[in-house]
Amino acid sequence: MDASVSYVFENQSRFIEELIEFCKIPSISAKSEHRKDCRRAAQFVLDQLTGMGLEASLEETPGNPIILAKYTRGDDAPTLLIYGHYDVQPEEPLDLWHSSPFEPVVREGDLIARGASDDKGQIFAHIKAVETLLKTAGEIPVNIVFLIEGEEETASANLEEFIAANRERLEADVAVISDSSQYGPGMPAICYGLRGICGEEIRVEGAKQDLHSGSYGGAVPNPCNILCEIVAQLKDAKGRIAIPGFYDDVLPLEKWEREAFASLPWDDEKYRADLGLQALCGEEEYSTIERKWGRPTLDVNGVFGGYMGEGSKTIIPAWAGAKITMRLVPNQKPKTISRLFREYVAQLAPDAVKLTFLAAHGGGPVLVPRDARFMNEAVQALRFGFGRDPVFIREGGSIPIVSTMNEQLGVNTLLLGFGLPDDNAHGPNEKFNLKDFERGILTSMKLLQICGQ
Repeated sequence: MDASVSYVFENQSRFIEELIEFCKIPSISAKSEHRKDCRRAAQFVLDQLTGMGLEASLEETPGNPIILAKYTRGDDAPTLLIYGHYDVQPEEPLDLWHSSPFEPVVREGDLIARGASDDKGQIFAHIKAVETLLKTAGEIPVNIVFLIEGEEETASANLEEFIAANRERLEADVAVISDSSQYGPGMPAICYGLRGICGEEIRVEGAKQDLHSGSYGGAVPNPCNILCEIVAQLKDAKGRIAIPGFYDDVLPLEKWEREAFASLPWDDEKYRADLGLQALCGEEEYSTIERKWGRPTLDVNGVFGGYMGEGSKTIIPAWAGAKITMRLVPNQKPKTISRLFREYVAQLAPDAVKLTFLAAHGGGPVLVPRDARFMNEAVQALRFGFGRDPVFIREGGSIPIVSTMNEQLGVNTLLLGFGLPDDNAHGPNEKFNLKDFERGILTSMKLLQICGQ
């Protein structure tokens, strides 16, 4: 690996310049006015992959194109499916950025730009690892498939259908995703568990129009009041979710997991203070990390209805709504939870109002066995790239593509995050440490090498 490591160090300035060019493209998938920018970002990635000799193409979808690229070793070499995304979150709120989100700057070793960490910098590390091995060794001992989409930040609307229609082209022995973070600075991590998600929107409707609260108050149902009563009954006084059957399929945390989590450096008081909270809360019998990583949740994301402008408007609203997401843990199924949620809410709603539901995005939880194939190689690769053994963590968030690939392609996923927890992904002043970019390249390079041995 000496020649490959030297190549990374010698070309790091160019790699950074290319990453900066990538981050200049405002590939915001949520905004239709940036449709051309998304295509421009896709073309940038395509040019990178074809420029190093890979067979690559832009695959059209009803939305933004998907990039599919292959390096074929042949024989009986294993195949690694490397997934990432070139689209980014909207830049707002602009007034909180210290520099323009699409005019990248380097400050104190960090590249600051929208998409720097999520996910342009991380997927670019894999791309540069492949370039490095091809330039220095002339070959790679594994087959590689790149699957890079442009709608991850808008729930990957077209990806599942694409995967279902292209199973043979996407056949692999393991998937690799770097769209998460280390546990902390200099503490690489392998994420072996993700929570799933079940999103629901409920709408309570009363009269056909807003009514005068004086003339009609006391005689007609108030959807805002009723919605609040429903929401208040979704959890009990101790914060436990009150939906009957909600916990039936929950896979309990194992003893070794609780011991491993307890051994990680963690400070509840610092966590509370950093968030500006008066106190933390959650299930009493679980630690903060356990609540974040291994327990299901139900959270109201927004409540709306009635008059919300300046001053007073004395009405009984015609309707009210709430958006709710439930994070799920292994063995819970989004469809089952959706059904249980709707049945329970329907029981709570009085006959005086009309209740409707709108399904939001959903995705199953993931738990990769610690002894899964290539897990040991991932440990070795991170040790090589970061200079120390990784810790094993779960993540409270959801990456629906992981469960999709498991269900559709039958592969486990190695979640190797090169970012940091404070990279401000989705927030202002998003950053990616350039030393971690280098470490990510080295890690990916080593992984590709040893998986083929």
